[in-house]
Amino acid sequence: MQELPGVSVVVCAWNELENLKKLLPVLLEQNYPKFEVVVVDDRSDEECYEYLLFESLKEPRLQRVRIDDTPDHVSSKKYALTLGIKAAQYDCLLLTDADCLPQSKDWIALMTSGLRNDKQVVLGFSPYRYSGGWLNFLIRHETFYTAVQYMSFAVAGIPYMGVGRNLSYRKSLFLQNKGFRSHLRVVGGDDDLFVSEVARRNNTAVCLDPDAFTISEPKRTFGAWLRQKRRHLAVGKKYRFGTKVLLGGLLLSQGLFWACGILLLALWAFVPFVAAGFLLRIVLQAWFMQRTARRLDASVSWYTLLVFEVLYLFYYLFVGTWALLTKRASWI
Repeated sequence: MQELPGVSVVVCAWNELENLKKLLPVLLEQNYPKFEVVVVDDRSDEECYEYLLFESLKEPRLQRVRIDDTPDHVSSKKYALTLGIKAAQYDCLLLTDADCLPQSKDWIALMTSGLRNDKQVVLGFSPYRYSGGWLNFLIRHETFYTAVQYMSFAVAGIPYMGVGRNLSYRKSLFLQNKGFRSHLRVVGGDDDLFVSEVARRNNTAVCLDPDAFTISEPKRTFGAWLRQKRRHLAVGKKYRFGTKVLLGGLLLSQGLFWACGILLLALWAFVPFVAAGFLLRIVLQAWFMQRTARRLDASVSWYTLLVFEVLYLFYYLFVGTWALLTKRASWI
C-alpha cells in the first residue's frame, strides 16, 4: 500500500482566539497519519499570542508563525499566507480560515486525496452556518450560487476560482508561480486570483464529499458583508478575459430573461408563449438546483433560489458598481 503524503494545514489568524480554541482541537483530531497545522499569528493581541505559544509547546504537530509587522506595499493577508506556506514542511497544502470548522475527521484525507495523478489543485466547498434572517439568507444563497458556478466550470474544464476557506494545492506549484507576486498589492485574490493563474483542465480536481466541507461563520451586519463582497467583486476585474466573458454572459442572460419576460407579458398576445417559456425554465432550473442543494447545502431550496436570483441581479448591480468605483481595503 502506497504511503500517504504529509499534509500541511495552513491557517491565518488575526485576533481569532475564540475561533482558534474551537478549530485547533478539530484539526488535531483528524484521521490522517502525517500532518501538521501551521497557524500564522498576524499581529494578534497578547492573549491570542500566549494561547498559541502554549498550545505549540504541548503539541508537536502545531507550528506557530508570528508576524509583528507587514510591509506597506504588500496585502497583509497574502503576506501572512506566504509566510505560512514557506514555513510548511510538506508539499501538500490545505488552507482554511480560523472561523471555519471541518465537518468530519476525514477532512484532510478527503480534500488532499485529489492531489494524485498529476492533480495539483483541489477545490472544496465551504457553506455558511444557518442562523435565520435576511442577511443570513443572502449570504447562504450567494455562497451556494457562487459554488455552483465555479465548481461547474471546473468540472467542465474551465477552473477559474476557489475559496480560501477550503482549498488545497501543492507548495511546489505555489513556489513555481512565485506565489502571489502578480497581484501582491491587491487586497483580495489569495484564493481566486491564484487559482485563476495556476488551475487548468488537467491539473484541477473538485471535492464534493459533504464530509470534506468546512462550515464558516457568516457576517453579522450588512455593512461587514457588503465590504467583504466589494473586495471579492473588485478582484473579479483581474480574472482572465475569457472567464469574465463567460461570467458576464451568464449574468446578462439572467437579466435578459426576466426583463424580456416581463416586457412580453405586457403584450397580452404573447402571454401563453411567455408563460410556457417561464414555466419550462423554472421547472428545469428548480430540478437542477434542488438536486445540487441536496449535495452541497440543504439549507437552500429551489423556491428560495428563485427569489434569490431576482435579488442577485440587483445585488450585483449595486455592489459591482461600488467595487468598480472604490479602491483599496483591508482584510482585517
